[in-house]
Amino acid sequence: MDFDIVIIGSGPGGYVAAIRASQLGLKVGVVEKAELGGICLNWGCIPTKSLLKSASVFEYIKHASEYGINIKGEAEADFQAMVKRSRDVAGGMSKGILYLFKKNKVEVIQGSGKLTKDKTVEVTSADGTTTEIIAKNIIIATGARSRQLPNLPQDGEKVIGYRKALTLEKKPESMIVVGSGAIGSEFAWFYNSIGTKVTLVEYLPTVVPLEDEDVSKQLGREFKKSGIQVLTNAEVLSVDTSGEKVKAVMKTKKGEEEHEADIILSAVGIAPNLENMGLEDAGVEVKNNKVKVDSYYRTNIEGIYAIGDIVQGQALAHVASAEGIICVEKIAGENPEPLDYGNIPACTYTTPEVASVGMTEKAAKEAGYELKVGKFPFTASGKASAAGHKEGFVKLIFDAKYGELLGAHLIGGNVTEMIGELVTARKLETTGHEIIKTVHPHPTMSEAIMEAAAAAYGEVIHI
Repeated sequence: MDFDIVIIGSGPGGYVAAIRASQLGLKVGVVEKAELGGICLNWGCIPTKSLLKSASVFEYIKHASEYGINIKGEAEADFQAMVKRSRDVAGGMSKGILYLFKKNKVEVIQGSGKLTKDKTVEVTSADGTTTEIIAKNIIIATGARSRQLPNLPQDGEKVIGYRKALTLEKKPESMIVVGSGAIGSEFAWFYNSIGTKVTLVEYLPTVVPLEDEDVSKQLGREFKKSGIQVLTNAEVLSVDTSGEKVKAVMKTKKGEEEHEADIILSAVGIAPNLENMGLEDAGVEVKNNKVKVDSYYRTNIEGIYAIGDIVQGQALAHVASAEGIICVEKIAGENPEPLDYGNIPACTYTTPEVASVGMTEKAAKEAGYELKVGKFPFTASGKASAAGHKEGFVKLIFDAKYGELLGAHLIGGNVTEMIGELVTARKLETTGHEIIKTVHPHPTMSEAIMEAAAAAYGEVIHI
């Protein structure tokens, strides 16, 4: 089989690259050993959002009386039904990728792909048979998996990763979540909301530690208010899975403590899938466990490219998709603009949600900027009050000299749907005064963006 491009992996990087390449008139093949859509659609972004939506609906029902609605009897969370719904949603999305591939004439080759010395792709199917595929260009988009720590080995039963957390047979009565990044925080919130006793352990001083400090502190307070036990400046030293429950010895601010739970969820990051890929045979350079690429995702070997979680940059689905498009457009002879990794939005889908782009206040100060910082609380938002979710705020950071929007940090209801405006504003080099003079609809949550900009310049109306 001969192709213009063969892509190994069909996650958000691989499948988007394949479709864009086909649009550009290239003959494309995609090698995939599991479900189309990769981890994101099948075991990450999509099914977790389904579970979180179920938990959100459950939360609304529990607080229905606050909205003037009386419900007879006590609402119960059907854990297995929630899991089934999330799997059905994921399955539907995966089928959607197959439809898009057929529509765009992208050929799917089922099996595990591996590079060979002569720059071809050897595909091994489930039954062990191998096929050699010849391509002018090869894109590696194999993604990543749950990272394992030596002191926190996953056995798939009492110490689990995110995949198992999506498909547990029954709701655990207690859970320790190690790591408070997006994955850990989302699972902590989900399980807590359906009645699991959750302890969230974070090595750094705040939860969601990559976010602006004000946001991290706010989310920590909201977690504690919801009943999650939050342990920051803490680490798991060892685990004992020999008993009915799993026991974890932790180093905390108070000294060593032993905590026990039904399950420990390890959410301490991801590890790129580079093993058994034939990278060494093909001569592809790897540095710090990442494939080394240029701004167009070319490796040191002509005709071999890499995108997504296996290269430097944020390990996010939308980053992989953007990289895939840039990569194939360059292959097709276009002149794409390299990706600006300083303008990538990050979202955490807890309640309240967290969304951000650009520099934190601390990072901007360390970079030497003189700042204007504006913050608008949702307690002053009519729409937030009407929705019953007044927690959180919008925080905008501007360069005092030129008015450039350096960073935006949001926490509150539906803020993941609001961050796109601020990513666009930064892309277009919009100034603070331009945001203030952009009329926002009332009543909306997005008015807080205009108000936060006004707060930075002493012109805020509603606080």
